Amino acid sequence: MAGQGAKSATIVVMLLVILVPLYSVVLTSFSTQASVNIAGGLVVVPHGLTLNAYKLIASGGVVGRALLVSLSITAIGTAVSMVVTILAAYGLSRQGSFGHRTILWIMMITMFFNGGIIPLFLVVSSLGGYDQYWALILPSAVSVFNIIVMRAFFSSTVAEVIESARVDGASDWTILRRIVLPMSKPVIAVISLFYAVGYWNSWFNILLFMPSDSVKWPLQMVMYDYVTEGMTMPGSGTSGVGQYLGNQQIAPLSLQMAVVALTVLPVLLVYPFVQKHFTKGVLLGAIKG
Repeated sequence: MAGQGAKSATIVVMLLVILVPLYSVVLTSFSTQASVNIAGGLVVVPHGLTLNAYKLIASGGVVGRALLVSLSITAIGTAVSMVVTILAAYGLSRQGSFGHRTILWIMMITMFFNGGIIPLFLVVSSLGGYDQYWALILPSAVSVFNIIVMRAFFSSTVAEVIESARVDGASDWTILRRIVLPMSKPVIAVISLFYAVGYWNSWFNILLFMPSDSVKWPLQMVMYDYVTEGMTMPGSGTSGVGQYLGNQQIAPLSLQMAVVALTVLPVLLVYPFVQKHFTKGVLLGAIKG
């Protein structure tokens, strides 16, 4: 009984550690300058709510364009990564396939050793990737860890079903498309979320491959400039103490937290639809692998 109570208390504490900062960020994004002044920073108790920070973001157009860029990169990058990961994992999961053990070991070595940042920049730049969107996708297109997890799940697929399909004349493409993939929806959903979150939160590749004055910036780089550099929203009035929408002052901290909230929102919306697959998708593959 005491052990169950301790577990429950631990879960409650963990939830508070996660939810309280998130609540404070969202509430601050809706707060007025007076509320921020009363709180002396992030707002915990509301004293006045407004949508001015979000209206200013929408009117400026910078965040809207960056949001569209980030969504496009995330969607295309996730699709490319999943195609490569599924094909590699299926090939490596079939016993007797050509060189599958050697290839697997070579891939695992790359998890611990890499060429470094400068060689990466030189290679991508020499291929014409500087200031190109594909430089934000292809260098991160493959995760060996995700391939290993998916391979373990594919290896657990009932061998008798696959052999029956082979006897009926099914090719590997048919087996993968009509047997393996339908049975692997949990792991596909989980790995897709891993890739999508990785692309959505990617910032370092943007810093490397996008020029500092580029209008091609995804949302993460725009957020970095707003939050850390105090960049002014286009189309807003400014003064020494903040920005204005019409004649209404907007707290700089509220504007920063609004950009942070917009960055976190898509992940929060998608996660509940994938969460139910986590245990079956990752743990089953890890245990059987």
